[in-house]
Amino acid sequence: MVEYRSFHLLASVPRALGAALGPHVASAAAAMIEEVRGSVPSYAQPLRGVFGKVLVQSVEYAVRHCVDSMGTPEQPHEHWIEFYRGRGRMEFTEGRNLDALQDSATIGARVAWRSMHQAVVDAGVDPVVVSTTAEAIFAYVDELCATAIEGYQRAQAEAEGTVPVRRRRLLELIAKAPEGSARSIAELAGGAGWPLPETAAMVALEHRPGAPPFPLELLGDGVLAELDGPEPHLLTSEPDADLVPLAARLDGWRAAVSPLVPLADAPAALRTARRALRLSAAEVPGPLIWCRDHLATLWLLAEDFLAAELARRTLDPFASLGDKQRERLSETLLVWLESRGSAPEIAAQLGVHPHTVRNRLRQLEELFGDRLRDADDRLGLQLALRAQRLMQAQRHGDEPR
Repeated sequence: MVEYRSFHLLASVPRALGAALGPHVASAAAAMIEEVRGSVPSYAQPLRGVFGKVLVQSVEYAVRHCVDSMGTPEQPHEHWIEFYRGRGRMEFTEGRNLDALQDSATIGARVAWRSMHQAVVDAGVDPVVVSTTAEAIFAYVDELCATAIEGYQRAQAEAEGTVPVRRRRLLELIAKAPEGSARSIAELAGGAGWPLPETAAMVALEHRPGAPPFPLELLGDGVLAELDGPEPHLLTSEPDADLVPLAARLDGWRAAVSPLVPLADAPAALRTARRALRLSAAEVPGPLIWCRDHLATLWLLAEDFLAAELARRTLDPFASLGDKQRERLSETLLVWLESRGSAPEIAAQLGVHPHTVRNRLRQLEELFGDRLRDADDRLGLQLALRAQRLMQAQRHGDEPR
């Protein structure tokens, strides 16, 4: 347990000193944040989202509470203690290790004193009080760090009580790969008896209502699994060996398998596998989807807004046409681009008369002109048409051709 000697030291300095330092709280906090982000790699991230909010709030609260405690024996500290225990738990949850926490505390203490020392001197404080204030600030930051470590270690003990829990925590860390998690992943893997592979595949799962439990017993010990959450998934370093035998046993389940990737790329691989589940329900009838067989489709729709923008800009000559005419010409153009066949050959694929195809090709020539003779433009048109068809299938549940 932390003794919190700093609270008594801070209460012993004159209250006037706390009042003199109050206007410097914001600048001291900003200096601490800047120094920590520049010196501790785990915190070298833009101050956006939850990360930015929590870091700024944690530092500002620490500085404000320190100043408010000066000369105030009645200052309550319970909320402060629980807040920084919670901060320690968050460090564990996000995959950072104790080194980052302790480094940031050491840097914070140095910068806090550097930021406030001149204000203490300018206030004409007795040298003995200056010495006590310095001791109190350094003790305060040390005890803040110790409080956060308490929270970190409690969360760690709860998460690492058994091998199955360690394996779930390990998969969670790999699937999220937060900054600075490599060491925590290695430690958890060791505790779970799981050899770290160089590469692995992420497997996204979904099941229809009423499906039987996933046949987890058929998987080898090297497979990590999360089946209880809203988006169940697996990790395997040998997808062919582990998953092919499952294909006949996935009653009511579908699985999409990412390509093999380094562990650091696992979050992107899992997003790709989940995208394959969404896009391929009609296109791939079997229960097991291999993303490696559908890379072009997945790449085209990796960012829906980019695919939509590509279709809008590239197929702009179709904008003035009616829906039916646009659909017929788009279909003909895509077949021509993919086959470069004659009118009879295209007609056979479309199930129409060759004369109809010739008329459509003349209309396409009028609409696109030289773009049909330029290799780069033809590639752009083909990609745009494929993306448009995939987006329509995604919206309407139709099978992309």
